[in-house]
Order: sequence, then structure tokens, then C-alpha cells
Amino acid sequence: MRRSWKDPAWRAEFRNGARELLPVAPGILAWGLVTGVAMVKSGLSVPLALLMSLLVYAGSAQLAALPLIAASAPAWIIAVTALATNMRFVIYGAATRRWLTQYSTRRRSLLGYISGDFSFVLFMNRLEKEGAFAHRDAWLFGVCVMNWLIWQVASIAGIVGGAFIPTNWGLQFAGTLALLPLVMPSVRSWAGAAGALAAGSVSMAANAWPYKSGLLAGVVVGITVATVVDSFTNSVGAEARP
Repeated sequence: MRRSWKDPAWRAEFRNGARELLPVAPGILAWGLVTGVAMVKSGLSVPLALLMSLLVYAGSAQLAALPLIAASAPAWIIAVTALATNMRFVIYGAATRRWLTQYSTRRRSLLGYISGDFSFVLFMNRLEKEGAFAHRDAWLFGVCVMNWLIWQVASIAGIVGGAFIPTNWGLQFAGTLALLPLVMPSVRSWAGAAGALAAGSVSMAANAWPYKSGLLAGVVVGITVATVVDSFTNSVGAEARP
């Protein structure tokens, strides 16, 4: 990493990646603020909430786990729910593996830790347009570092100011709206649409299940359906080609 930073071309790509994230910064700010407020509103102390924000760095998993923590759910339920909520990152990792496999394990591990939904979508969009561009790691680092910084600023602001922000502001709805631009491109394929429909249907039907386990069921079913549909469409496409 130190040697890479000395390369002007590497640094230029890092800066390009950081700038690329700025248009979606309002969405990250809204989502981070919502998560920070939710942590203190759920009963976590400010020090614990700050520790969770800095170490966990997973807004969706944090929001899924918080009601369970507040309800004193068993630890294994909390762990499984957080794990299932973040299962999408396994798919993200598989999708980006061939583009990053040339880099060291330490570099890929750091990228994996600080990557998020926004960085993944932006990275895949650029790959779709340009293919294997030079200094991919630098560009992705730039996106991810900017994402991390904006998220932490917003999350910490929400934690510290949570006691002063009325819950009727509806910030959680703003965060959901901010994520819609990421979700919509994912449902353009048959697999994405089928997975989203299955996950949403199961989550709504199982909304009354204890410990919010309906969300866990929706995630599992959605991933399973998307995988099956993707395999089927790929096999059909392969058979159709001469």
C-alpha cells in the first residue's frame, strides 16, 4: 500500500474514486444518521453505540439487530439475523473476485471490510463500462474510504444528537428512499427481480414472527430464489447459443 501511494497514477485513481462517491453522499448521510439515532433510541449507551459504529460498520445489520437487542433476544438469534442481513456481501465478493484477485490478501481483506452497497454498485458500473481499468484497487479504495468517512460522520452525529432528534421526523424513511437508486438497477435482471419479489413477499407475510425472524426468512428465501433463477437463465442462455 505504501509503495502504491507513491505512484502518481495510483493516487489520481484514488482521488477519482473519492469524487465518484460524492453524488450519493446525501443518501449515505441520511442512512448513517438514521442508524446512529436508532442505536441510542434502542437503549445503547453512547460509548457502546460509538464502538458499534466504528467496528461493525454495517448499517442494515445494525438496524436489524437493534430491535432484537432491545427485546433481549438470544445472542444466537441476533448473530444469525446480522449474518443473514449481510449475506449479500458474499455475492458482492464473488462478483468482484476476478477483478481484484491480483492484489494481496491483506489489500483485498481491507477492501472487503470497508466496502459497502454504494461502493459495490459504483465499482461494477465502471467495470461494465470500461472493463479491467488500471489501478482498480486505488479507485475502489477511494470510493470506500469516502463512503466510510461520510458514514461515520453521519452515524456519530446521530449517536451524539439522538436525544435531541424527534422520532416523528421520519428519518428512517429518508434513508430508505436514499437506497432506492441502488436497489432499482439490481432488479433489472430476472434473477434480481425474482429474488426481490420473493424476499419482500416472505418478509411481509412473516412480519409478525417473533424476534423479527421474518426478515431473516425473507433474506434467505430471496437469495435462494435469485440464485436458482440466475442458474436457470444462464443454462437456458448457454443452450440457446450455437
